[in-house]
Amino acid sequence: MPQKRAQKKGGPADRPASTGAKSRDGGPPAARETGPQRIAKLLARAGVASRRDIERMIADGRIALDGDVLTTPATLLTDLRGVTVDGKPVAPPAAARLWRFYKPPSCLTAAFDPKGRPTIYDRLPAGLPRVMPVGRLDFMTEGLLLMTNDGELKRQLELPKTGVVRRYRARAFGDVTQEQLEALSEGVEIEGIRYGSIDANLERRTGRNCWIELSLTEGKNREVRRVLAYLGLQVSRLIRTEYGPFTIYDLEPGQIGEVQREDLFRFRATLK
Repeated sequence: MPQKRAQKKGGPADRPASTGAKSRDGGPPAARETGPQRIAKLLARAGVASRRDIERMIADGRIALDGDVLTTPATLLTDLRGVTVDGKPVAPPAAARLWRFYKPPSCLTAAFDPKGRPTIYDRLPAGLPRVMPVGRLDFMTEGLLLMTNDGELKRQLELPKTGVVRRYRARAFGDVTQEQLEALSEGVEIEGIRYGSIDANLERRTGRNCWIELSLTEGKNREVRRVLAYLGLQVSRLIRTEYGPFTIYDLEPGQIGEVQREDLFRFRATLK
């Protein structure tokens, strides 16, 4: 049975995790949720970690409620009072924020690498709050990586059903025709993995080297590299240039810029 804590009338527990108040700048209100919620969702909303990571932390005995170690992610709470992670109280969730980070090549989208390779957290500037990446870019891929302090926003942006378009530019070696690239709009199956529709266009060619633009909404692990390899191309550089309405065109590798609050409000209102 899921654990559940009673809600007190009139106190902070009566307030949902995200307020529905309309912002002063006129942006649409955030989605309102009331009543008890799973602890993994509340902790993700507070920016502790992703839901999946929080479930692992519970299994490892790192999360407690009023001093008692939790044993199930099905625990239902109305707020995070009395919850600790590694013995430290969890702060109430802050307002959702979003940053555009130009991830350089040769670093991992991870908090730690047992092999000692650099991670994005070695490249991020000091002074940021606790932030999490939206999705991943592989070690050598560079470009736009969205970062947020809100686990629910992270999850919302990562779900394929939201239909957020990711755009890439790939420099590749080999021969390919526009007709082959257009066939990717029907999707393709490679080694038992089905990849959805990809809008791909040959941007320019110099000898056997070419630049290709690709747009997709799924973002499976190493999807662009695997699909282009399937076409006989060897990718030498891969850049994510856009994620939804957000771009990297004004950023240099390693730079970060925060999305304005009203722009984030407008964007969230468009998500499915």
